[in-house]
Amino acid sequence: MAAAGNAAAGFEHMGLDPRLLRAVAELGWATPTAIQAEAIPLALEGRDLLARARTGSGKTGAYGLPLLQHLLRAKEVAQAQAVRALVLVPSKELGQQVTRSLRELAAFCARALRVADLCAHADLAAQRPVLMEKPDVVVGTPGRVLAHLGARNLSLRHSLELLVLDEADLLLSFGFGEDIKALLCHLPRIYQALLVSATFSPEVEALRELVLHNPVTLCPPEPRLPDASRLRQFGVRCETEEEKFLLLCALLKLRLLRGRALLFVSTLARCYRLKLFLEQFGVPACALNSQLPARSRCHVITQFNRGIYDYIVATDEEAPAVPPGQPPRKKRKGAAPSKGKDPEYSVARGIDFQNVAAVINFDVPPSVESYIHRVGRTARADNPGTALTFALPEERDALARIEDALAGENGESMLQPYKFSMEEIEGLRYRCRDAMRSVTKQAVKEARLREIKDELLNSEKLKVYFEDNPRDLHVLRHDKPLHPAIVKPHLRNVPEYLVPPSLRGVADLNPKKRKWPRQPRGPAKRRGGSTSRGPSNPLQNFKFARHRPKRPTAPPS
Repeated sequence: MAAAGNAAAGFEHMGLDPRLLRAVAELGWATPTAIQAEAIPLALEGRDLLARARTGSGKTGAYGLPLLQHLLRAKEVAQAQAVRALVLVPSKELGQQVTRSLRELAAFCARALRVADLCAHADLAAQRPVLMEKPDVVVGTPGRVLAHLGARNLSLRHSLELLVLDEADLLLSFGFGEDIKALLCHLPRIYQALLVSATFSPEVEALRELVLHNPVTLCPPEPRLPDASRLRQFGVRCETEEEKFLLLCALLKLRLLRGRALLFVSTLARCYRLKLFLEQFGVPACALNSQLPARSRCHVITQFNRGIYDYIVATDEEAPAVPPGQPPRKKRKGAAPSKGKDPEYSVARGIDFQNVAAVINFDVPPSVESYIHRVGRTARADNPGTALTFALPEERDALARIEDALAGENGESMLQPYKFSMEEIEGLRYRCRDAMRSVTKQAVKEARLREIKDELLNSEKLKVYFEDNPRDLHVLRHDKPLHPAIVKPHLRNVPEYLVPPSLRGVADLNPKKRKWPRQPRGPAKRRGGSTSRGPSNPLQNFKFARHRPKRPTAPPS
């Protein structure tokens, strides 16, 4: 009852610092969410917490506000600057997001509190000066924090007062269990701990015994996904792979699905195949590549959140689940991650994609939890959202298991059939086939190589190497140009006669033109001040001036 009263009254009755309340008001948080209403008062009392809440329920604010309040109180009596709070996250992207959220909450007390992100740079030496200043809060993955402790860039044994484990179930599934155990040896005996997770698994329970001391368990009564009034979920039966691409082409080119969307596929190669397919139709999209550095991946997310791209193609490939009762497989010393995948990569969990109108499961998720975390990217806060799941005949058993797991108390499925007649878009089929033929396996391979080449040219680490080895830079820049797929201009526009009669009043064939990101072309103006528009056709601009003989001039007298 007390938590409900606090939620109804707002944050001002929780005993928070006025500077934090001002930041909360600036962020537009009117009332606490269910997990915030229960967790914040208990955390302010100094209790250890084990909290479970679904994606998008405000978990960062639930531990971020009491964490900052604790630090403000501690700094009123403390004389020396020290690292007093540590936040462990499973991925670099989530680490940067948590850092940004904490800095927003501490916006009006930034001079008093400093937050350091250990996921921002890969080089330990580059972060040494930041840690030498002893920031109040350190955010990082367990492996990164342990590396700094081993390098003696960071010391926590005599100063740490509060430990947060965000997305604890992912911390374990990503193989950080041994790192967490090793990290606990560097912590003091007494500290407050907050463990936040989306699920309670046996591994999380084991971590609870290891980290928490007499904790309070919080499980606010809330659905795993938003209700039907905010989130509409549809299942689409496709007979062939071609029908998947055809339906997606119709939804996006006819503007039947409006707003920004996340498209999830099963593998990284399919990410690039779908991206190149959309580019054939003039639909700008970006792919999240787990093999690229975290800074590049976060740059892609930032571009999406700023509205430069409307579509992100991603995969939520995660570590294989460990059977109950079986210890996790130990990684061979010195072994590299499989196929160059970043072990600290995660896209479906925790990352805050803003203003997502729809989630399209181009491939059926492998599990119910994966479906929940994918679809949880939309219908955030009070915004509506739509989820579409395309299913081939061989994928329908997996989709049926998801339907059964998400069925309500009355047994009704939350997935509604998507009523769409494929015969009406038959006129677009030949264009879809034309685009699919252009996106070959070789095109996908070359697209990935081109991204790696761009990363090498833009790498800060390799600048010194290229200065000492200019020949390598010259070879890289003048390497054979890659042409992933030949884009056919006629596919960009959909003529009126190809639009089904039943959709002509709904389809938007002339959406507002979006400016594609341009590459610098050198000088912007020509002689005389006219703006350059790129190379022109000399045969069209050629003008013939008839030669006129000069009149003889009179000799000077």
